[in-house]
Amino acid sequence: MNRELFDLGGSVALVTGASKGLGKSMAQALAAAGADVALFARDVENLKAVKETVESMGRRAEFFVVDVLNKPSIEAAIAGALEIFGRVDILVNNAGVNVRKPVLEITPEEWDLVLDTNLKGYLLMAQAVVPHMVSRGQGKVINMASILGTVALPSQVAYASSKGGVIQMTKVMALEWAKLGIQVNAIGPTYFETPLVAQLRNDPERYNFIIERTPMGRWGQPDELAGVVVFLASRASDFVTGQTIFVDGGWTAW
Repeated sequence: MNRELFDLGGSVALVTGASKGLGKSMAQALAAAGADVALFARDVENLKAVKETVESMGRRAEFFVVDVLNKPSIEAAIAGALEIFGRVDILVNNAGVNVRKPVLEITPEEWDLVLDTNLKGYLLMAQAVVPHMVSRGQGKVINMASILGTVALPSQVAYASSKGGVIQMTKVMALEWAKLGIQVNAIGPTYFETPLVAQLRNDPERYNFIIERTPMGRWGQPDELAGVVVFLASRASDFVTGQTIFVDGGWTAW
């Protein structure tokens, strides 16, 4: 195998929601493969820690405090990233939230928070970054979907709706930008042991349900996304676009 296909040396990745959880792990994986990294999130202290980790790997990193629902905030941060790094080759749309409530109980405000953050935030980031990729004739966009974009669970109406939207958004983006040198794909993880699902991990009944439902019999670990995010960010995936790759221990194989 030609290992150079997976080498991200000389490239610049931008990761949203990079301060913790899967975003942190993916930022570190991209840096380990050779990319410099622009870290977008709102948690300054955790952003500083991730920046230090990336720099300890010999890569350049800068962090930006960004609200992905605020277009001026995004545009200012993108301008700052471009000034520092000169370009963005890889966009990882990862920032997200969840409100777990039954259909009859979720409020309009909670619905809007989840759909706006998980779906509109991806759109706004892509609208700000992709024109710069188009001007260079190449780029990779990686959207964070979920198994809940294609399977259903109770009390996940807003999150599942948003992630189903991400899968469809990914396909449309891929179609529109295919001839412009931009590949767009999504990653659909199952339950990974991150702060976002701490409540579920502390609930023995729900924790065990997830283990029982997963053919591999366990939750995912954040670093187990490293391979797929590097693949989708690298030249190895140059003929792959519009796809969602599920990293789910076999959940969606049922």
